[in-house]
Amino acid sequence: MAELSRRRMLVTGGALGALGALGMAMPAHAAAWTWAPGGSIAGAGTGADPRWVWDEEADPLVASLLDRGDVPEVNRLLWDWNRNDQPLPAGLPADLRDFMERARRLPSWADRAKLETAATFTKARGLYLNLLNGVGGGMLSTAIPKEARAVYYSKGGADMEDRVAKTSIFGFAVGDLDAYRPQGSCVVEAVKTRLVHAAVRHLLQQSPHWGGDIPISQEDMLVTWHTLPTFAMRKLLEWRVPITDAESQAYLHVWQVTAHMLGIKDEYIPATWDAAGAQSDEILPRNMGPTPEGVELTDILLGQLAEQTSPGSISRPLCNALARYLVGDVVADWDDIPREPVWDPVIASAWPKLVRFREGIIPLPLVPSVAWVIDEAVRKYILFYLTKGQETKIEIPATNRPGR
Repeated sequence: MAELSRRRMLVTGGALGALGALGMAMPAHAAAWTWAPGGSIAGAGTGADPRWVWDEEADPLVASLLDRGDVPEVNRLLWDWNRNDQPLPAGLPADLRDFMERARRLPSWADRAKLETAATFTKARGLYLNLLNGVGGGMLSTAIPKEARAVYYSKGGADMEDRVAKTSIFGFAVGDLDAYRPQGSCVVEAVKTRLVHAAVRHLLQQSPHWGGDIPISQEDMLVTWHTLPTFAMRKLLEWRVPITDAESQAYLHVWQVTAHMLGIKDEYIPATWDAAGAQSDEILPRNMGPTPEGVELTDILLGQLAEQTSPGSISRPLCNALARYLVGDVVADWDDIPREPVWDPVIASAWPKLVRFREGIIPLPLVPSVAWVIDEAVRKYILFYLTKGQETKIEIPATNRPGR
């Protein structure tokens, strides 16, 4: 526990430092890449700046699929490809099949025991993780200018409920008890998402509204990654949620494997929480800030959250206060989340007490299992609401946002 206490001080201290830095966000080109590849899961690397590295395997492949007009048929064939252990469907183009067979393999360093521990950890902490990855990660993503603009001008920006539903499918797959088991779906959703990223890179460069660098670079993906596990772990430690060393390492590991499956190079994937904190503090400040697109997306996301919880006039101010509490005033102001004089102090005072109460009963027999049932019911409800009860799958886009 001494090591965990030391890491707690490092991680929460880093969070405070990053918060101060976020107040002075820098343009993405202003700072050099200094994070050393020795801190990665690979332990070494070229040291290449991830801002100028994309996905050299998936990008030309998907560009070819788009140019050949193969994407609609590929989406049709992949619709029923749902399980990690499921063979790829017959009829896929040969070059795509070869790529997907390679892309679906777990890295050689994947540790099954850690993945199982991560599933157990998620079972007891699902409420926090769903809140942090869903609401917190969502609000942080809209304060990342390149991500907000990429979402807004790509096909998904035209129907944000559908876009959020598909993002939730992937997020819930990572947090599912079966995530990387044969019967799980995390491999499937990761490979499909990697193909989607490649399509967006190709298509957005054709949009008159983009006008920037090629989107979704390795650094862009790392920035998003840090708004999920790094942000979540920092908040859990800040809230003093009891976490063992084994749980902490396992939670990091499931996201390390996920990063690899999404096409992030091993030389950029942090090997430890300390390395993750250092990388996060280097790249988040220079990649975050306000945009009109981010403000609009935030309003849509919080409106959806309010409708999911309890439709009515009270729920939106409550959701505003919850979002501000999770991400802090700097990001909330960038996202133009209104201050709520009634609910802001209520959330800030009540949430730590709720965590202490919940953690007081978690060790009791059957409580983790009951908590998981409740958390899973919430997950199912959110997906049902977003998808309107219709079957929804991650699909490769063939166009940008209509009219944009």
